[in-house]
Amino acid sequence: MASDPKADLHRYLKAARESFLWKLEGLSEYDVRRPLTPTGTNLLGLAKHLAGVEAGYFGDCLGRPFPEKLPFDVDADPNSDMFATADESREDVLGLFARATAFADTSIEELPLDAPGVVPWWPEERKYVTLHLLLVHEIAEVNRHAGHADILREGLDGVAGLRAGNSNLPQQDWQAHWDRVELEARKASGQD
Repeated sequence: MASDPKADLHRYLKAARESFLWKLEGLSEYDVRRPLTPTGTNLLGLAKHLAGVEAGYFGDCLGRPFPEKLPFDVDADPNSDMFATADESREDVLGLFARATAFADTSIEELPLDAPGVVPWWPEERKYVTLHLLLVHEIAEVNRHAGHADILREGLDGVAGLRAGNSNLPQQDWQAHWDRVELEARKASGQD
């Protein structure tokens, strides 16, 4: 079977986005927004951040500016893309995510893998890129944040796994597994 490298990369990016978005489904307004780590990481903030990343890498970096002003200014406030304000609805943020990823998809579909780009905030020796490198980078970025979202969601209500209909986790007694892992950690550290 023949492989199309660009289509393969694009498919992996779309799958990572889908996995990430599933983690926001069914949560209360508070749970989707509240800080869940000491650094304030929250699920809706991750969606807002990823929207900006998609718009930037597949927009300005490729000479194709995103057609709307993003609702944050990381130069004025470096964390402004990492949370939703009370005035920003979930629909606002997820709508921005949908528009940014649709925009990114258009850039990916219209440009060849060797299309040149520039990432001005990267070091001089790495800032000249291609669509191929941006796709690889964005697959890693979205999967990284999907992993964060997976752990945050599991901590909220126990929902875990890859995506709806495909958890990719074995069915088992999770408390018994947790107890076994805790016991082994205690033994290894001399606490038992």
